[in-house]
Amino acid sequence: MAWPRIFQRGTLLPRFSHHHVVVFLLTFFSYSLLHASRKTFSNVKVSISEQWTPSAFNTSLELPKEIWNSNHLFPSAEEATLFLGTLDTIFLFSYAVGLFISGIVGDRLNLRWVLSFGMCSSALVVFVFGTLTEWLHFYNKWLYCCLWIVNGLLQSTGWPCVVAVMGNWFGKAGRGVVFGLWSACASVGNILGACLASSVLQYGYEYAFLVTASVQFAGGIIIFFGLLVSPQEIGLSGIEAEENFEEDSHRPLINGAENEDEYEPNYSIQEDSTIPQVKAISFYQACCLPGVIPYSLAYACLKLVNYSFFFWLPFYLSNNFRWKEAEADKLSIWYDVGGIIGGTLLGFISDILQKRAPVLALSLLLAIGSLIGYSRSPDDKSVNALLMTVTGFFIGGPSNMISSAISADLGRQELIQGSSEALATVTGIVDGTGSIGAAVGQYLVSLIQDKLGWMWVFYFFILMTSCTVLFISPLIVREILYLVRRRQTHILSE
Repeated sequence: MAWPRIFQRGTLLPRFSHHHVVVFLLTFFSYSLLHASRKTFSNVKVSISEQWTPSAFNTSLELPKEIWNSNHLFPSAEEATLFLGTLDTIFLFSYAVGLFISGIVGDRLNLRWVLSFGMCSSALVVFVFGTLTEWLHFYNKWLYCCLWIVNGLLQSTGWPCVVAVMGNWFGKAGRGVVFGLWSACASVGNILGACLASSVLQYGYEYAFLVTASVQFAGGIIIFFGLLVSPQEIGLSGIEAEENFEEDSHRPLINGAENEDEYEPNYSIQEDSTIPQVKAISFYQACCLPGVIPYSLAYACLKLVNYSFFFWLPFYLSNNFRWKEAEADKLSIWYDVGGIIGGTLLGFISDILQKRAPVLALSLLLAIGSLIGYSRSPDDKSVNALLMTVTGFFIGGPSNMISSAISADLGRQELIQGSSEALATVTGIVDGTGSIGAAVGQYLVSLIQDKLGWMWVFYFFILMTSCTVLFISPLIVREILYLVRRRQTHILSE
């Protein structure tokens, strides 16, 4: 017998079975582990930069001079830092290309296989990149570039697959708050990566890569044997069947279920052949869906800012305030805490309003003010953490909304009813376009910081945040007008 409904019709959440809880947790932690391994690289940049530069910049190392001089990659710490920014750019470009491919593949193959393969193989690449090369004292720029290209392609399998699985299990009812809470997986991964890296960094940065890669590989094995990609695999009714059952005269973002028996599950596992196959939507058709292009362009600007904090925040804290690397790693967690709270609360508000764009617009306008405030943070860890949390709320929160709840909305809209295999493709387009913007941004951040300083980097972030609002401004205007008309109708009806 299914679990009872959490809230009745007219409220935000439908009822969930324990299968929903398991799917939520498995997809949540699978992507958290992928992000943890990425976060490791940003958390150990200072150590890597020291390891790649001559012994004059490397007083902490106890290597013989002859061995070190034969292995160093760069003549100065500045050139090493620029190469680290280049690696970020390379990763994000390959990640962006991979997202477009992985979205298409995910809609055509078993999502569990694709996700498990990506997690395990990416863990092996991370191990070779950060651990094996250091153990062998083999430093080569071309090898690092090639490994990070492959890692970007493999890690791209994660997001389209987990969003598609979540979209298969969770319908429009309460999607904003459910996906808002679930999209904290990236931030939790960042926190996990920061904690794991800082806990073993004293033994050498190679152990930070070793720990996160091992945990990620184990997670991939669990996903392969434990994840159910859709309700149909265990005899539950699909999300589309439930949503089509409801009257949707105004096409709101949320609906409640009326039939208490429609979710009565049959827990016997079905063979794949008994699960109805639906034709996947083409890449061109997905691009033409309403809202996909505006949100993709907006996300390109917003992900640039969000990922700049992700990749460069620990380095900025160490470089600008001269704080120890381990302390900077732990302090950077507060940005992710703000993103978790922001994504959940903004998703909840958008569910109440039944519109997402106005909520995004208000948050992004406030984000501009938070960026100005954080750029002028004093050399005080408590104040910096507070301003960092506020900035994460107004930037990380909207970023989580676009990449999860809004992508699911776009991939489940009425125009593609009956061709439901579009979620991974649409998610890949939105996140892939966002990653292209983020890739360009990481190189620009390192370049602007080197030529003009950190203050101009924050000016650049303000410009990109403003462009995010600009790209979705037609949607903002349309949805605000809808809310005004709905309010007027409600007043007249009283």
